[in-house]
Amino acid sequence: MEHVSQATARPRAQSGTQNNTMPLIIVTILFFMWGLLTSLNDVLIPHLKSIYTLSYVQAMLVQFCFFGAYFVVSMPAGMLIKKIGYQNGVVAGLLIAAAGCALFYPASSGGYSLFLLAFFVLASGITILQVAANPYVTELGDPKTASSRLTLTQAFNSLGTTVAPTLGGILILSAGVLTAAEFDLLPAAGQLAYRAKEAAAVQGPYLALAAALAGLALLFALAKLPKIAHADDAAAGAQGDKKISIWSQRHLVLGAVAIFLYVGGEVSIGSFLINFLGESKVAGLSAADAAHFVSFYWGGAMLGRFIGFAVMRYVSPGKTLAVNAACVIALIFSAIYSQGQMAMWSLIAVGLFNSIMFPTIFSMALNKLGAATGQGSGILCMAIVGGALVPFAQGFLADQIGLQQSFFVPAACYTFILYYGLKFAGMYKDAPASA
Repeated sequence: MEHVSQATARPRAQSGTQNNTMPLIIVTILFFMWGLLTSLNDVLIPHLKSIYTLSYVQAMLVQFCFFGAYFVVSMPAGMLIKKIGYQNGVVAGLLIAAAGCALFYPASSGGYSLFLLAFFVLASGITILQVAANPYVTELGDPKTASSRLTLTQAFNSLGTTVAPTLGGILILSAGVLTAAEFDLLPAAGQLAYRAKEAAAVQGPYLALAAALAGLALLFALAKLPKIAHADDAAAGAQGDKKISIWSQRHLVLGAVAIFLYVGGEVSIGSFLINFLGESKVAGLSAADAAHFVSFYWGGAMLGRFIGFAVMRYVSPGKTLAVNAACVIALIFSAIYSQGQMAMWSLIAVGLFNSIMFPTIFSMALNKLGAATGQGSGILCMAIVGGALVPFAQGFLADQIGLQQSFFVPAACYTFILYYGLKFAGMYKDAPASA
């Protein structure tokens, strides 16, 4: 794996900050695409739940398979990138993700289990992209502004997540879905026809995404991107046997826990938002109408990341993280204990304060890891498995005590993030750079 130095802000082959602009633009396209693909799950979950008459726990198997891939694939992805390099790793990730999208075509007639396999393959490709792209962005510039830079690229990831629910609502949910009671009234033949028709609604959109990902793979294969090398490699070699275990880096270990809980909390809220807005005491919206409001949730994250890009050039990333986590906790409690518009907009507003959390935790956790940055990135990407387990836990609670009260699960997740931000608020002793 070509490593990137925390000490040297730029690839050795280049000089001048402006020379990093094109690599950042190209990598930012990746962030947009995997944001789009990840957020489409929020539309497909209620869609598949209706088609196959699933419980909340069964419906959360979508996120379990999708985010479970991060845990299974992250370390092999790190080894793959070490052998073939960042750029070829991105190409491989795009092709695997394209194959996952293509699998949605046979899944429409193969049943729920084949959909789950397609989600796993798609997420495996995205995992490889995550392992390659996140550290790449943190190293293409001044280490002091790594949080700011990664936040900017994540803003375009949020653009993808913002577009996806509305697009998915139009292309997949536009015909409307039946409630469980309405479905039960259909004759057996009618139920089979309904399931086949609704399942087939995903074929066109996901074949188009497969083609787009294959096209991006070709673009990246032909693009001239810098091969970055870690200046710390030589230093590490000179130290000989003086090696420090990466697991002794407390900020990395606690950062992995924070990533686990953050992704779990964010995915839980997004996964249940359409159903939450459909509750009679909240908004009573249809799935298609609620999908548009999911775009507001992710759109808030996009807006917040552009704001965070500027703010964290002057304010400690840890302090910003802690303040945002406290705001999220307050909003979730408002959504649990209120009704109507107050409950609806409280939960949607969580997206705004989620905005800077992932890139901030990620860059704080990788701070000063030097030649171990790639290994640290792999550990953090494994922690994204929180997106598989936390929604599953909330789904179980929703089946037991009700959907609205189940949001205590993500509230608990953000409590640890508040702790992490406060604990490492002074991590960067020097003032954040303004450029």
